[in-house]
Amino acid sequence: MAHEDDPLEHERASWKPSPGLAVAVTDPVRNPELPPHRERMTDKDPVAMRRAVRTVYTLFYLSIAGSIWAIAAYMLFPIESGRMADIRANNLFIGLGIGLALLAIGIAVIHWSKAVMSDKEFIEPRHATRGRDTTRQAAIKAFADANEESGFGRRTMIRNGLFAALAASIVPGVVLFRGLAPFNTPENPHAGDPVFLLEHTMWEEGMRLAHDPTGEPIRAADLTLGSAVHVIPEPLAELSHEEGYLEEKAKALVLLVRLLPEQLIETDERKDWSYNGIVAYSKVCTHVGCPVALYEQQTHHLLCPCHQSQFDVTDQAKVIFGPAARPLPQLPITVDDEGYLVARSDFTEPVGPSFWERH
Repeated sequence: MAHEDDPLEHERASWKPSPGLAVAVTDPVRNPELPPHRERMTDKDPVAMRRAVRTVYTLFYLSIAGSIWAIAAYMLFPIESGRMADIRANNLFIGLGIGLALLAIGIAVIHWSKAVMSDKEFIEPRHATRGRDTTRQAAIKAFADANEESGFGRRTMIRNGLFAALAASIVPGVVLFRGLAPFNTPENPHAGDPVFLLEHTMWEEGMRLAHDPTGEPIRAADLTLGSAVHVIPEPLAELSHEEGYLEEKAKALVLLVRLLPEQLIETDERKDWSYNGIVAYSKVCTHVGCPVALYEQQTHHLLCPCHQSQFDVTDQAKVIFGPAARPLPQLPITVDDEGYLVARSDFTEPVGPSFWERH
């Protein structure tokens, strides 16, 4: 509490505003309102409007042509031939077709909104949103106004062009996905059977393990402890693309890892599948087939970079994390008379993803 003789308290109590003191009052912020409407050329000239409408639906039909070209390119340059020229042309022309289809739709929609749709400014006052009949009627009116302003109901060429372009843009994707499951033919009765195709690879008894991609055979003595080596069958390096190099490599890829023999957890059935701590597992992830190539030397875990499935190299490549449903298939290996690592046999189970029905 202030002392009754405090001069500051006495001054506060006796203060009065000066008669000449005025409080400045500023004017409220004025509404700048909307600027004067500037009409577009298409609003003033019917010929310009018709030209803009033709431009929009022509772009939609150009999009359809791009989609058709993408399908034609898929057929004209089949990647099944294995020729690098066909593979490059396939990727290039399919990409150009799909790119043109999507780009034309985008440009057409922008030009539609800029030159053809209504350009009048309007104010939409805020109101309480309640689920009443008046609200529903207002929503119906909003759709009707949007239809009237965009001309969607009246501009039949634009509307039909949009529908046709959107429908056609989906077809190239359908065609490309269909190519992932080829039909059976008399020449290749198992073309559409993924289990049969993945159940057998190039690996055979006595086939040497070789470095990818050089094809140089690997000696067991050359592998250092903790090393991880990307491996292919030795004969694969001699195959050309026309002879199925990519297809065979995709199934036969192997990752070779050297551990201490006592670190391996092996069943009696697989005791002879490794050699002096060296194990070989398929590089094809059992989730969706991505290459499993990231090896953590300290934890002995293999990591799939696509969806983070992890496999324990010490324990038969069992899944310890992620969406993969089963361990990586193991390739039985040993050494030949010259000390080179060789396969004992092919994989004993199909390689790759697990979502197909298996025998």
